[in-house]
Amino acid sequence: MLEQRFRWKNKQIREQISVLDGKASPSILLKNARFLHSTLREWVVANIWILHDRIIYVGKELPRKLKDCEVVDCSEWTLVPGYIEPHVHPFQLYNPQTLSRFAAQTGTTTLINDNLLFFLHLNKKKAFSLMDQLNESPITMYWWSRYDAQTAMGEEELVFTNRDVKSWLEHKAVVQGGELTGWPKLLDGDDLMLYWIQETKRLGKKVEGHFPGASEKTLAKMKLFGVDGDHEAMIGEEIYERLLHGYAVSLRHSSIRPDLPVLLKDMKRMGLTTQYDSLMMTTDGATPAFYKQGMADYLIRLALENDVPAIDAYHMVSYNIARHFNLSSEHGQIATGRVANINFLANEHEPTPVSVLAKGQWVRKVGKEVVFADPIHWPQYDLEPLQLEWELERDDLQFSMPFGIEMVNDVITKPYTIGVDLAIDPLPKGQDESYLMLVDRKGKWRINTMIKGFATSVSGFVSSFSSTGDIILIGKRKEDMLLAFKRMKEIGGGIVLAEEGKIIFEMKLSLAGLMSDLRIEDLAQETETLKDRLVERGYLFTDPIYSLLFFSATHLPYIRLTQSGLYDVMNKKVLFPTLMR
Repeated sequence: MLEQRFRWKNKQIREQISVLDGKASPSILLKNARFLHSTLREWVVANIWILHDRIIYVGKELPRKLKDCEVVDCSEWTLVPGYIEPHVHPFQLYNPQTLSRFAAQTGTTTLINDNLLFFLHLNKKKAFSLMDQLNESPITMYWWSRYDAQTAMGEEELVFTNRDVKSWLEHKAVVQGGELTGWPKLLDGDDLMLYWIQETKRLGKKVEGHFPGASEKTLAKMKLFGVDGDHEAMIGEEIYERLLHGYAVSLRHSSIRPDLPVLLKDMKRMGLTTQYDSLMMTTDGATPAFYKQGMADYLIRLALENDVPAIDAYHMVSYNIARHFNLSSEHGQIATGRVANINFLANEHEPTPVSVLAKGQWVRKVGKEVVFADPIHWPQYDLEPLQLEWELERDDLQFSMPFGIEMVNDVITKPYTIGVDLAIDPLPKGQDESYLMLVDRKGKWRINTMIKGFATSVSGFVSSFSSTGDIILIGKRKEDMLLAFKRMKEIGGGIVLAEEGKIIFEMKLSLAGLMSDLRIEDLAQETETLKDRLVERGYLFTDPIYSLLFFSATHLPYIRLTQSGLYDVMNKKVLFPTLMR
């Protein structure tokens, strides 16, 4: 089973017992609290005693001593457990700290995070140290351990080594392996990945899949390999298939896949209204502007609007998740012995909290944010402004490939035969073909092709934000592409849009060129401005941030721009290799 972490030391437990014996005071007393008792599945009224970060008593009694104890009369509130996000990508322009601070204001007090950026860009020691520092805040953070990079990397075997993957899996803050985007490797006989899955299971931890459109036979095979859950169901029938094979299912509602209302309506149509215990809900790493609607509180609201019983709606973002990840002894319910993560609601029909306790600390109180100090010195973790010690030259912008990449939607790309004269510069506006280039973060290689469907009049667009941290360039005018690249270097990494020799938009990503240190609210405004600028220039899709992220993602069809070159996903082969600079 999951290793004993000894969250509370013997001395702390003895102190907790002394409060029950009337020898010491709790730190907070919640009197007359109407709350969701998840084990009983009832709304219960009781007194709740808290000492520091732990609920030490729930019942009718009041403590004998109240010295230095904050007493809160909860008669006008309804209390529910702090929400848990089970599938977080904490690097979608924001960083884990800014995301967690924002999440807490909407009642999400526990995050279960992707480790991909840490794995690819930090050494193990620094990553683990940063994880420890992040968890010193009132917000609780757990992590996944990836088995693959979800792209065709150069020398991936030197990054995802057996030693490093096992070290991640054994870390006390890691609660699952996955998400398993490289599952075709399993089917092709990759026994090292299967070994890592077996190790994950031996440690009592979960394995999460990533199986969009998977057949029933594939789902069965993945279950035999050891996968426990999946978040890729897009219709009710796919929920049913996953439940049939014994999966825990996360219902997704994200900026790129806002599926929850459809999924809940399908479940109602199919009579799947007694299976909520096997379900969770996730926003799956939405981009900043999406979170203006809320986080887990928004998902609960959608569930209530679609006739999900209130207790089930709250359980899908708390109790069910804690049980799935073997964390229910500490999280997911308001009960004796649990971490004091509690949301104070006007009533159960209003899931956005008025006040929030996280680890027994107020992070929101009567509608106002309570700022807590947890400064992180990012450079000590090698997360500082991007410093590129190389220049991009006009000779690098040579395009001669016979076919390019066509966007089907935000994230799906297919090959197409290039019809434009590649000797032309600038390319004519009004048609949807542009130059596309991926350049090594260290300046060692490049791959040049064309992209169809991204936009009709983007002149120069550069991003250091990508799935691998390599540099993406798109545009119709090479001088503007070079100008945008130069400006991206000057600001220490980010996203830059240039036109007719002028910079018309820039977003600074001061943490390794991949993440911003802005508050989510401010970052959301910047991403909306970026989208507006791109839409004005012919961008037709929903979320350009996801487009940038998935140009290299080989867990999606059909053709991708990767560190190995132009890559055919379905046939698992490099069509054109990268060129050394």
